[in-house]
Amino acid sequence: MPRPVAILGSTGSIGENTLRVIADNPDRFEVTALAAGANWEKLAEQAHLFSPRLVSIADPSSGKYLREILPVGIRVLSGEEGLCEVAAGSGAEVVVSALVGAAGLAPTLAAIEVGAAVALANKEVLVMAGELVIKRARERSLPLLPIDSEHAGVFQILKGQAVGTAVDRVILTASGGPFRDHPIGALRDVSRDAALRHPTWKMGPKITIDSASLMNKGLELIEARWLFGLAPEQVDVLIHPESVVHALVEFVDGSVLAQMSVPDMRISISQALCYPDRVPCQAPRLDLAKSGSLTFGKPDPARFPCLSHAKAALVDGGTSPAVLNAANEVAVAAFLDMQIGFMDIPALVGTAMDNHRNEKAESLEAVMEADRWAREFTASRVNGTKNYVSS
Repeated sequence: MPRPVAILGSTGSIGENTLRVIADNPDRFEVTALAAGANWEKLAEQAHLFSPRLVSIADPSSGKYLREILPVGIRVLSGEEGLCEVAAGSGAEVVVSALVGAAGLAPTLAAIEVGAAVALANKEVLVMAGELVIKRARERSLPLLPIDSEHAGVFQILKGQAVGTAVDRVILTASGGPFRDHPIGALRDVSRDAALRHPTWKMGPKITIDSASLMNKGLELIEARWLFGLAPEQVDVLIHPESVVHALVEFVDGSVLAQMSVPDMRISISQALCYPDRVPCQAPRLDLAKSGSLTFGKPDPARFPCLSHAKAALVDGGTSPAVLNAANEVAVAAFLDMQIGFMDIPALVGTAMDNHRNEKAESLEAVMEADRWAREFTASRVNGTKNYVSS
């Protein structure tokens, strides 16, 4: 019988690639439910192609259009209630959590509560509430299967096992984004379009900006800490422009194992959906002879202050990572709306972290309160000034 799969964020790059993997393996998977943000037209196309039992769209008004054009047998829901129903009420055995930002937390927890395995691309879930999410998954003996190429690489190296005492360090790689060689003094004046031109990966706008600032990698460090049971000093980042080596694990005896592949998300998606099996994937094969030299370097803190903020939140723990994430979401949205400059993003995030009173993240309520505070605080700073850093 095909394995039932639900996708949170089906119209984004991860969601679309997940559907490509499913289409390539029709005997292995069936789509039971799809959820999207604003793109109801693409969601409608996907629903016609894959015939899910349920779809959900963020805006209730868009749900009206979907009800008019979808077959009668497909339920249409909206809002957070719809997300949670896609995750927990569609009978899916695997839920692909591919929403962007804090919106993915509640439905991911809902999927865990009903016993579904979670294939996780929504890193903010573990950044905000890593301890809570990991605890609930372990209580139900459910796997959290990483989709991000870096965490999928570590997962493969460790073969899904905890790090134990054998692992000294885990290293995630980053391409460095479009500004890795840009003059630092000129970063303040880079345009939105320039920041959205990622040299390696094709992603949504928010993640692309996070990759340009290296906040994406900072969030991934926090995610790795929870996924693999690591201490803050056991996770690190290297700049690797070729994006061939996705992760390295250094063991206590000095051995280092690396996971390599072409930069194609279908590989890690296929691994998560099929775990513990491996199946053929339509992605191109890695040809090291053609790839040529592979280069590595340390990230420059002056160029990438967002990474430093994330490392500080990683060490501080508690509600600090939730504040980091929420402030960054607000700042990135303001940059994409051309309200602030590129280097205003780390300035706003740093100010929110400096003004936050860190508390233990012992409950979902504490996490969400920190998230709410950071959003309101950062939005007030965005709305109260232009060119925040220079004013």
